[in-house]
Amino acid sequence: MNADALLQACRAYAPAPDAFAGRVILVTGATAGIGRAVARDLVRHGATVILHGRKELALEELYQELKLLGPEPAVVQLDLERAQGPQYQSLTSEIEARYGRLDGILHNAAILGDRSPIEHYDIGLWQRVLLVNLTAPFILTRCLLPLLRKSADASVLFTTSSVGQRGRAYWGAYAVAKSGLEGLAEVLGDELENTQIRVNLINPGGTRTRMRARAFPAENPETVPTADSHTPAFLYLLGPASLNVRGQRVELRAPQPV
Repeated sequence: MNADALLQACRAYAPAPDAFAGRVILVTGATAGIGRAVARDLVRHGATVILHGRKELALEELYQELKLLGPEPAVVQLDLERAQGPQYQSLTSEIEARYGRLDGILHNAAILGDRSPIEHYDIGLWQRVLLVNLTAPFILTRCLLPLLRKSADASVLFTTSSVGQRGRAYWGAYAVAKSGLEGLAEVLGDELENTQIRVNLINPGGTRTRMRARAFPAENPETVPTADSHTPAFLYLLGPASLNVRGQRVELRAPQPV
């Protein structure tokens, strides 16, 4: 499938009500923005979703909302900025004990950091952004690969940005982390080429989220697509419809600043 056909398939995807029945999928950063929208639609279409977030109250609110829409979700409170090996191992063990496998991961959690020049970028903040946006997805994927291998067909989907493909002034650690994330996805996808695990990247472009508002405070949010408008593409790449889609970088919009 060429890039144009893939983009069309992503945008036009309309999953059957039970398209994700029996599937177990982890969504990081599930309490807001794209993560919340995708998690909600996954549950609506039959998936058992493992909801990751940092704040207990936000996770509880999301859990209460989604349990009414489909299979009961699970909740994982994990601060990616502070988590250490035992927390990741505990998560892996809990998923294995409860479900026995994992059918997909959406790496969506991220922090923006500062819009400032490298010359003045705070060193501590730089380390935090790279830890959350790049190192944590690596650790999660590495720990969970044995459970992905137990799936008949598993999808690992990384959310990226246009600044991950070409860095721009003042995007600092965010751009560098997204560039590294794209490299991680390429290496992982190449290593898993002959397995049942497929790896892809998706760039939603500018989306009406809190992070977008912080990055572009003067922008009229009504001019930016909602997270809901992007969920068909995410579901396409996470589910069985994309069984033969591997090593692709899907651009949902023309290249945008974020």
